[in-house]
Amino acid sequence: MLQKVRKAVFPVGGLGTRFLPATKAMPKEMLPVVDKPLIQYAVDEARASGIEEFIFVTGRGKVLIEDHFDRSYELEQVLMERGKHSVLENLTNSLPSTGAVAYTRQQEPQGLGHAVWCAKRFVGNEPFAVILADDLILSDTPCLKQMMETREQKGGGNVIAAMEVAHEHTSRYGIISPGEDDGKTVEVTHLVEKPTPEEAPSNLAVIGRYVLEPEIFDLLENQSRGAGNEIQLTDALSKLLNNSPFYGLRFDGTRFDCGDKLGFLHANLAFALAREDIGKDFKEIVRDVSQSL
Repeated sequence: MLQKVRKAVFPVGGLGTRFLPATKAMPKEMLPVVDKPLIQYAVDEARASGIEEFIFVTGRGKVLIEDHFDRSYELEQVLMERGKHSVLENLTNSLPSTGAVAYTRQQEPQGLGHAVWCAKRFVGNEPFAVILADDLILSDTPCLKQMMETREQKGGGNVIAAMEVAHEHTSRYGIISPGEDDGKTVEVTHLVEKPTPEEAPSNLAVIGRYVLEPEIFDLLENQSRGAGNEIQLTDALSKLLNNSPFYGLRFDGTRFDCGDKLGFLHANLAFALAREDIGKDFKEIVRDVSQSL
């Protein structure tokens, strides 16, 4: 019987230097898109996909993330006294259940592969998901749920989110060398970390969603460094290709790179326009601003 994916790892130890000074005292994962921080969108996606346990790999200055996913009794009392019951309900419903959250610290920023390795003791010997909060995805069906369904259809293996990018941008991503391809799901035969356009085997890029078998931890154990002198997850994934089935999924939805200022602003615009409560009014504001420029 195929083992269910129950746990998700959230690497949140990055410094967020591209958003300074906003991120000097606030984690970049707490930057809001409309009225929710990026990390909340990531956790909501995981919960909607059936994830039961949430593992945060943090760093210095990330205490606000822990506070965000904790109860705030004083705030809850004030909301109750003021009759803001719907706000209170939304606030409490946004929290994972008691005992479902774990935190571990990545003491040195040594790359994504190292951050995932830090979660090894919490994940144990079972398949798990990795979600990067910087990659925000607007979709009808959560991207992670699409990936987990693909894994079930394939009878197991590793699944990574994939998206076509401009050839001149391949040096920004891990790039898939494709095998058998049905237009939706592609067999991954090799992975190359940030190749030049001339060296790239395709323009199919890895996006910040992964469903992985636990064997990845054995490959990350040697702490070997790759691009940028960091422990790259892509390098370990390349070695994992030899041990178990590996697929890339062209997910349904729109991805926003919220690690980039323009991508972050784009996400705020798109998510605000998609909201039932403010979308119509916000569309008028966008139109007025556009006409005044």
